Amino acid sequence: MKNIAVIGAGTMGNGIAHTFAQKGFKVQLIDISQQSLDKGLATITKNLNRMIAKEKISEADKEATLGNISTYTSIKEGVEYAGLVVEAATENVDLKLKIFKDLSEACSEDTILATNTSSISITQIAAVTKRPDMVIGMHFMNPVPIMKLVEIIRGYNTSDEVTNTIMEMSKTLGKVPVEVNDYPGFVANRILMPMINESIETLYNGVAGVSEIDTVMKLGMAHPMGPLQLADFIGLDVCLSILNVMYDGFKNPKYAPCPLLVNMVMAGKLGVKSSEGFYDYSESRKAEKVAKQFV
Repeated sequence: MKNIAVIGAGTMGNGIAHTFAQKGFKVQLIDISQQSLDKGLATITKNLNRMIAKEKISEADKEATLGNISTYTSIKEGVEYAGLVVEAATENVDLKLKIFKDLSEACSEDTILATNTSSISITQIAAVTKRPDMVIGMHFMNPVPIMKLVEIIRGYNTSDEVTNTIMEMSKTLGKVPVEVNDYPGFVANRILMPMINESIETLYNGVAGVSEIDTVMKLGMAHPMGPLQLADFIGLDVCLSILNVMYDGFKNPKYAPCPLLVNMVMAGKLGVKSSEGFYDYSESRKAEKVAKQFV
């Protein structure tokens, strides 16, 4: 299996494409917008240049990696020869269901269909295809080229053969795959998102300020970044979407998103991607300046 199609050229998609291409796979990167594809390739190039500067790869490695990536704006054309498709579109259930319906029609019968969803049911996604046994979750962590973990999520009908194939392929990428079962949020976000949500509640209730909450978690719990900074990095819209999936899935009020998070997303304060969330990123992508709303 040397041909990999990746759907979505955003942060996760271009990171997944980069990772496969660097390991010698031929990657077909697919997005509906040529502008998004160009932006994704520019990000991959920038990240490869950063690796050269750190003497982790050579210029020849960079050129080989970029040479392994081709771009498409058509799913049908992009997946024609793929042995594996990894969907990394926006975390929207209706969009993902449509993509997988299309993939079920466009791909050969032996193509494995994987989704990078961070919370949506693999079983639900698989149900809209003609091959639920060939559908699996590959939840990469951001930034993909650096982070080692891949959550491998089995849907209700995912076959042992497909699971074993994807576990071994993840190891080929230099990743550490961990097999989990198909429940809302899986493992990573089922634990992480309630912590982030509780951090936002702590701020909302006036217990402490933004930098104080993050400092407690960094210095007291040895977290590399505080939960509010991490929420900004993930994207507050993504955090809200995941919490809503878990709340809908479990019907448990402990997963209900904090009103402050809901309001910030409605106001377009999404974190790093919008230059403002709990921190102000207008001058730096580092969380050095608390957003004026919270000062």
